[in-house]
Amino acid sequence: MIRFGIIGTNWITETLIEAALRTGKVTFTAVYSRTEEKGREFADKFGIPHVYTDLETFGESTEFDAVYIASPNSLHAKYAVQLMNYGKHVLCEKPLASHAREVREMIDAAKSNNVLLMEAVKSTLMPSFRAVQEHLHKIGPVRRYTASYGQYSSRYDAYKQGTVLNAFKPEFSNGSLMDLGVYCIYPMVVLFGRPQRVQAEAFMLESGVDGEGSLLLKYEGMDAVIMHSKIANSYLPAEIQGELGTIVIDRINEPGRVEIRYKDGRVEDLTQPTEHPSMYYEVLEFAALLEAGATESAVNSHGSSLAAMQVMEEARKQIGLVFPADSES
Repeated sequence: MIRFGIIGTNWITETLIEAALRTGKVTFTAVYSRTEEKGREFADKFGIPHVYTDLETFGESTEFDAVYIASPNSLHAKYAVQLMNYGKHVLCEKPLASHAREVREMIDAAKSNNVLLMEAVKSTLMPSFRAVQEHLHKIGPVRRYTASYGQYSSRYDAYKQGTVLNAFKPEFSNGSLMDLGVYCIYPMVVLFGRPQRVQAEAFMLESGVDGEGSLLLKYEGMDAVIMHSKIANSYLPAEIQGELGTIVIDRINEPGRVEIRYKDGRVEDLTQPTEHPSMYYEVLEFAALLEAGATESAVNSHGSSLAAMQVMEEARKQIGLVFPADSES
């Protein structure tokens, strides 16, 4: 059993714990929180025995082997590097960091400490996405990738009333591109690598983050179109368009139904059963890597994480999305 520590006592952590326990491969033994009260409340809810309020003491603990980090984006790199320096393996929520320099620092820390570092992007590890990878050759030369993820934020109503909650504060390195656009960008770089050119547009909020935006990306022989939003919903499927057919993916953030529609009218269903909660598959991958003694996922690889962040960093420059973390040493 892999013993996990937790940083981040929020709904996504609760979802991860519930999915992870179904793998039968992990247990949760420690929680780090800045306040004892909040940490103890969360720990008691899930029967987690140890609570820490000091990061150094947490890192020195022998009560866990790996840590799941779901803190605000701006703190990912700080926590991950410090804990990897204590020899802990790290499963870190996306986006992996605030910018590419931090991602490189995280990768360097993982390599120097010989520990596993993996970005917790669930979609690329789900069964139906694996089917996309396996059958991609069937559609011939790929000419376009399109993906859209728009989810109206439950915190946007408060924002419009004058209350700026954390979801719309640049000091936490967030916004539509970082929080939702990554779901479209990460599968793209897993499949096709880093693009040659990025063109980005966005609607910027007065708080300093982007409410929605779009990207046009250039590859050799193909292009990609990405749309993302935290202030409107999208119901568009994703498509990978080839000269022989098109792969249609129902939801790029959580692939379920996938099919190839060939140019001659045939339809091939690639859908794979999703028998567990979506986050189950990222934990299963992480556990399998640890069992094998690996320090990097072949799918959610260091290279994919760096490429995705480089795309977002270039897009941020073009739309004027600036984080305090950009100027920190």
